[in-house]
Amino acid sequence: MDDRLDLIDERLDDSDQDVQLDLRLWLRLLTCANMISAELRRQLREQFEFTLPRFDMLAQLDREPGGLVLTELSKRLMVSPGNVTPIMNRLVDEGYITRTTSNLDRRVQIVCLTADGRRKFRRMAKKHGTWVKAMFAGLDIEDRRSLNGLLERLKGALRYELQDRDGSDGE
Repeated sequence: MDDRLDLIDERLDDSDQDVQLDLRLWLRLLTCANMISAELRRQLREQFEFTLPRFDMLAQLDREPGGLVLTELSKRLMVSPGNVTPIMNRLVDEGYITRTTSNLDRRVQIVCLTADGRRKFRRMAKKHGTWVKAMFAGLDIEDRRSLNGLLERLKGALRYELQDRDGSDGE
């Protein structure tokens, strides 16, 4: 009987160790993401007097030459339309983007980059790429590929695990 109790205790210890490993992994991912975001925010602010949320909005619009409907833009940015509006208004005021009402549905707004906005964004995006590259310089190409593959697998596993909980696909 004592042998069985020892086995149960060992299993609990292994389970506790797995939980501790998972918590450490989550905290490391969060710390790395926060460190990278903080550095990108700093660089954008210092070099372009620009914020990361504004940059992210322009990045989404740069991918869609015909523009995006406001609700789709907020979905891609993973925020509510109410959070997008003040950022969008400032970018409109500064000439980076335009906002027009759809001819088919007056409730729908379409947001597009202006030619000047696209040119300015791409200049920022080029620098952004060099900043990201510098932050990953401590890992060789094979480590970066391996990490990318592992994170892609994690993303897939999370999507599968969470798909029935909120009805979203995680993007």
